[in-house]
Amino acid sequence: MSYRKVANRPVLTWCLVAVAARVPVAMAPLAMVFLVRERPGGYTTGALLAAVYVLGEILGAPLLGTRLRPERARPQLAAGLAVGCASFAGLWLTHGDRPVVLGALAFLAGAGPSAAAGGLRALLTGMVPAGAVSQAMSLESILMSGIWAAAPALTTGLALGAAPYAPMLLAAVLMGGAAAGLWALPAGWAAEEDGEEARGTRAKVRVLAGAWPVYVLGSASLAMLALAELILPALLEQRAIGIGWAGPLLAGFSLGSAAGAFVYGLRTWPGRPARQCLVMLPGICGCGVLVALVPWTWAIGAVLVVAGALQAGIGLARNLQLREVMPAGALAAAYSVNYAAVGAGYAASGALAGGLLRVVAPSTAILAGVALALVLSAVGLAGERRMSAARVAPGGRTTAVGTGGRAVDAVDAVDAVRAGRAVDAVPAGGAVRAGGPEGAAVDGGRDAGHCL
Repeated sequence: MSYRKVANRPVLTWCLVAVAARVPVAMAPLAMVFLVRERPGGYTTGALLAAVYVLGEILGAPLLGTRLRPERARPQLAAGLAVGCASFAGLWLTHGDRPVVLGALAFLAGAGPSAAAGGLRALLTGMVPAGAVSQAMSLESILMSGIWAAAPALTTGLALGAAPYAPMLLAAVLMGGAAAGLWALPAGWAAEEDGEEARGTRAKVRVLAGAWPVYVLGSASLAMLALAELILPALLEQRAIGIGWAGPLLAGFSLGSAAGAFVYGLRTWPGRPARQCLVMLPGICGCGVLVALVPWTWAIGAVLVVAGALQAGIGLARNLQLREVMPAGALAAAYSVNYAAVGAGYAASGALAGGLLRVVAPSTAILAGVALALVLSAVGLAGERRMSAARVAPGGRTTAVGTGGRAVDAVDAVDAVRAGRAVDAVPAGGAVRAGGPEGAAVDGGRDAGHCL
């Protein structure tokens, strides 16, 4: 299926709301640094504020995401965006205040809207035909790549050309606009909640925890981005390359991500999303090794473009995998938990490489970060195998494991497929899988329409 199915006015409106909600997030860490850089110890304080902001995102995303309800998602998402708007406005107004006050506002700015990423993705996939979900997610990835490519230049231009606190004012205005723009989108998304999942947040947490291998693989996939953004300037100095090349090289990474997302959505790729992710992870780790070893600017740039394309593919495959293993009512929460896990992986990889920079060369620090990504990949792969093994009942019985984790027989599995619920049915002689909301998966895991 082409992108024509997602080229319509409701999706365009969603894009505008998503841009307004995500630009402040992309600007925030660098904006924190510019906010206080002219004060004594400004860069150190700015780095701490950025870390507190990211911590707010990591803690807030799973906490708020698990409380999202499909039938009343709009007011919940709007409330979170409003908290972000007020927090950024507070940073704008109190930029000269004590670091403790700024830290509290930075934490709220990260935590308040942290569930918006998962909620908006669930809204988008609920707005498009079932067969166009892959294209919709690819469109979202292209949009986010563009935002993250433009945000550093926008933040720097405002902070240096207008005032150090100007990015905070823009962030507050955009988040307020996003909160208001939610009323131009659907109020929520369809979800069939039954059994254990409908009993409350505790049951939903158990369902979400069952997909931990997906989150671990997400953490591994962001290691390359952390290494590229945080260690690249030091690596260029080690290679006697002008540090001014860092900006264009990182822009190449973002352009590669946009191109990779576009290509991923153009066609159906072999294998299930989980296998696609595991195939691409060694590739992106190999890119990290090459970045650490090659001495030429053009070669580093080419490798980063390829790494960006692989990064986009991994992210899309991971989100499609979540749609396979999660019930519709828990999708937004799963996206939010995955968002937090990715942020934690980014922070862990960056902290490891940054700490090693004090004792080893930048190229060695990058290799250490790649090693961490490989360890996380191995842990995620082991978890994937355990998840697959758990779906096969002892004694050769035909068993279907529904998205809520309960076993049903083959007749129930067929009924569930007809109802559109995600089921994995494993008979004694082979595997019959029914995908998530896209419909029954056949022919080696592809959906009935060969669209995903």
